[in-house]
Amino acid sequence: MARRSIPLLKNLVGNHNTDLPLCFLKSGTSSANVLRSITYMPRPGDGTPRAVTLIPGDGIGPLVTDSVDKVMAAMHAPVYFEKFDAHGDMNTVPPEVIDSIRRNKVCLKGGLKTPVGGGVSSLNMQLRKELDLFASLVNCFNLKGLQTKHDNVDIVVIRENTEGEYAGLEHEVVPGVVESLKVITKFCSERIAKYAFEYAYLNNRKKVTAVHKANIMKLADGLFLESCQEVAKKYPGIEYNEIIVDNCCMQLVSKPEQFDVMVTPNLYGNLVANAAAGIAGGTGVMPGGNVGVDHAIFEQGASAGNVGDEEILENKHANPVALLLSSAMMLRHLQFPSFADRLEIAVKNVIEEGKYRTKDLGGNSTTEEVTLAVISALR
Repeated sequence: MARRSIPLLKNLVGNHNTDLPLCFLKSGTSSANVLRSITYMPRPGDGTPRAVTLIPGDGIGPLVTDSVDKVMAAMHAPVYFEKFDAHGDMNTVPPEVIDSIRRNKVCLKGGLKTPVGGGVSSLNMQLRKELDLFASLVNCFNLKGLQTKHDNVDIVVIRENTEGEYAGLEHEVVPGVVESLKVITKFCSERIAKYAFEYAYLNNRKKVTAVHKANIMKLADGLFLESCQEVAKKYPGIEYNEIIVDNCCMQLVSKPEQFDVMVTPNLYGNLVANAAAGIAGGTGVMPGGNVGVDHAIFEQGASAGNVGDEEILENKHANPVALLLSSAMMLRHLQFPSFADRLEIAVKNVIEEGKYRTKDLGGNSTTEEVTLAVISALR
């Protein structure tokens, strides 16, 4: 986003007494009760349809991506999908998939099952490295009507996506001894820290917490912390603190409401995001995306551990909520904020009503039933 637009955005986000367009307000409420922070501004040409690469993926992936396709068609969203087959047991991402994402800049993806062990590398990691999707963003928040153990949870986990333990640098030194390298660089650490603080700044967030293990990994995580500290000095209006990852996990399950934006190295972010998702309602309702300078892939925010669940697949009980909310994130990324709001409000209304919920949320609805309920709730 152009730097010259930031003062305008800051003024809009911070001034809750300003008269805002009705599309940003809940029905029957005043401007003091704004539905969401203004992250993006509509721009000329918003009505031009955009091509989006679609990867249905494995297991329940085709079920939930089909749900998104139907909802997008029902709301006449200005996007159309280029669908490609890619599966977790492939050795590499098909070149035509990479070409499509490079051309379209945006991708929506179902889960890709990564084999455990063996010599097959993760296609998810291949996509992130090939397209330099350096930031993973997962928003874990309470949904009205969905009972959880903690209230007032609204955590954004921003995770460095290209290095750390996920660098894939492993080798067997001698039989029975394997060495795995953790790579941390100043460039990538500063880049993810800047992304986290800029996100907090533009979305009227008050605090950024850096998660680390620098008490043990003094050089690697020490460099990550130093980078975060340097960037934090440039954002004096945002509170900054640090927390060791094991204490972070304990604090998450006891007092999650204390966290706002969290910035982490690769492995810690994966663990923290899944823990936060479990606290706020489960992986089936948490949206997420992987973004870089030029490209973005939107998918279920927390671990798609149920991607190959045969019972869910057989009974067609896959929860489409996470991917529908991720699609709302995608629509905002594409500068279609009004469509994003319509979709997000419809999904939240269905959850709040409680009539149509999949098994993971305590109901017995099928994917198709939840999809039709969301379509009916569109306004």
